[in-house]
Amino acid sequence: MIRHISSSPTSRSRTRVLRTAAVVASAAMVVLAVQSGSANAAAEREAGATALTLSTTARAQAISAAQTEAAGTARAIGLSDQERLVARDVIKDADGTVHTRYERTYAGLPVLGGDLVVHQKKDGSRKATKGTEARIAPSAARSPKAAPAGSRQVVWAASGTPVFAYEAVVTGTQPDGTPSERHVITDAATGAEIYSYEAIDTGTGTSEYSGPVTLGTTLSGSTYSLADAGRGGHKTYDLNGATSTATGTLFTDADDKWGDGSPTNRQTAAVDAHYGAAVTWDFYRAELGRNGIAGDGKAAYSRVHYGNAYVNAFWSDSCFCMTYGDGANNLKPLTSLDVAGHEMSHGLTAATAKLNYSRESGGLNEATSDIFGTSVEFFANNSSDIGDYLIGEKIDIRGNGTPLRYMDKPSKDGASADYWSKTVGRLDVHNSSGVANHFFYLLSEGSGAKTINGVSYSSPTYDGSTVTGIGRTKAYKIWYKALSTYMTSTTDYAGARTATLQATADLYGSTGTEYQQVAAAWKGVNVN
Repeated sequence: MIRHISSSPTSRSRTRVLRTAAVVASAAMVVLAVQSGSANAAAEREAGATALTLSTTARAQAISAAQTEAAGTARAIGLSDQERLVARDVIKDADGTVHTRYERTYAGLPVLGGDLVVHQKKDGSRKATKGTEARIAPSAARSPKAAPAGSRQVVWAASGTPVFAYEAVVTGTQPDGTPSERHVITDAATGAEIYSYEAIDTGTGTSEYSGPVTLGTTLSGSTYSLADAGRGGHKTYDLNGATSTATGTLFTDADDKWGDGSPTNRQTAAVDAHYGAAVTWDFYRAELGRNGIAGDGKAAYSRVHYGNAYVNAFWSDSCFCMTYGDGANNLKPLTSLDVAGHEMSHGLTAATAKLNYSRESGGLNEATSDIFGTSVEFFANNSSDIGDYLIGEKIDIRGNGTPLRYMDKPSKDGASADYWSKTVGRLDVHNSSGVANHFFYLLSEGSGAKTINGVSYSSPTYDGSTVTGIGRTKAYKIWYKALSTYMTSTTDYAGARTATLQATADLYGSTGTEYQQVAAAWKGVNVN
């Protein structure tokens, strides 16, 4: 089983700190007002709270306009004179509500954990996560400890009292051969480590062949390439066993017929990766109204044949790309449909909530990829890879035919958590993700025993309560709404509950079945 080890944040004594007169950025967010009513009213509410698909130009203009107004917005939400907002994303709902995601600076320094979302209704009223009002003694900024090599000075505001800090990126290789980009945050006054997290998001899968598929390719002269102009220009490259940061060689072919279904044919892994990226792009657009990973109409790219017998796949923000190994004995490329959806969705998280890849936020990050990877598999409606709530079911990594993870009862994998506890954040993020995976299954399908697409499930609840599913489509729309408009980098399980309830209220009202079952599903995994 693939593991990604991240160290836990620790509390340290601090001699020079930022003083705060308000709550930090991870405080409770705002619920937009909703109306309850008939089925028609509910349908109108969902349509009104659904995000519009913005063109690349329209999105760029919206971000530019938000940046122009950033100073006024900062004053309106109560930030201090030395704090500035940097617009990162804008989502517009059909009802005229605009959700603007901001990064923050203090005296010119990036504020880590200071990201927030401002929600502006059509009438112009604005609400947001309450900002941190930081005041600092000038001597603290002028007399820090020596900076670690290659680091940048920041303000750390993700936990406890904000402090001046340094952020360094330590690169290397993880034990299983995955590249490592570990971000280490140290207190500028004491030199003590405050927090660290891994920036390379990993997942696992298999070379699950999806049968005959249609691929987006480009003809140049007499040669075709795996370049999908219809989906933001997504390209698939051959690393040919390299483990460098190089892009690789673009796959080309003379007759536009790719692969033969065999892992010994180098094109086969490329077919699976390219197809998986295309289906995920289509799912985002058709179901979530999103124009690509970052919402800007631009594609990431895929790299296959990474390393030698590398049994993993990963997403990297630095290259904005998905990378796949060839698996055990180079015969099981990790390019299945659900893995492609999983990896691409790490990019979605990076472009929206930017959930830190450690502790509970890291578990939510991994769960988001499992949730959307699973949803992509169902969306594809591919008879060769029928949708299920099993993660990595084709890998047979244990040699006994069992999947890597289970959403209906995560603990069946021997390591994942079914329910929240105070210690869940100490687990590897692939295992702490179990709580949110279980929530998503309960919300989609409900508790108890049932058979779906030929697979038997039996999903218990923490307290023996009964959860009635609202359907997978509503469940993933709620999760996306919460991720894209309410979650921030430091959201934990309690925050995820708040965010999903707010998203449900926006989409379906706060008095209906959907809202009640979201609350019931969280109760079922012991998040109250």
